[in-house]
Amino acid sequence: MILRNRTHLDTDRLLAMCREAVPGWPTDGLCVWVRYSRGADFSGVCYYQTGRIFINLGRHLRYPYALRTHLAKAQTGNNCWWREMYTLEIADAHQLALFIFLHEFYHWLVRRARRNPRQKEGMCDRFAARVLVDCWGGVVRDGGGRLIAREGWDFQDLDAFVAAAKLRRAAG
Repeated sequence: MILRNRTHLDTDRLLAMCREAVPGWPTDGLCVWVRYSRGADFSGVCYYQTGRIFINLGRHLRYPYALRTHLAKAQTGNNCWWREMYTLEIADAHQLALFIFLHEFYHWLVRRARRNPRQKEGMCDRFAARVLVDCWGGVVRDGGGRLIAREGWDFQDLDAFVAAAKLRRAAG
């Protein structure tokens, strides 16, 4: 994995955080670009064919930052579905960049494992949130500010879902 950083963040620290967060997962051929956004709080995108992940961070953000996520279980009724928005407390810009990297990295793993990439935002958020909660002390809250127990948002075997990604060689 190659990381190119055009922000004030410490490149070595960010690269170490990203590498330590995905042990055992393939990162061959992956290039991660970290840069400032043009106004949005943040964004990220994964280009499967070229193995590039772009992380865009807003310069204006203040930390700790309450990141709205798709961690909650989906609910259905009256021919529609919805999901409550949970927040994940992010301590600094390095952690926000790590969350975005992990979210986009899971999209890349889904594609590499030849799984259907549609409607995976919740899974990608859970994959990223696990690391921030386990390694960086992140806290998950519901819309009313109440703490959410781990069982309330970490309910899928995300590693098994993309296990085939470990077996495949990078396309290209």
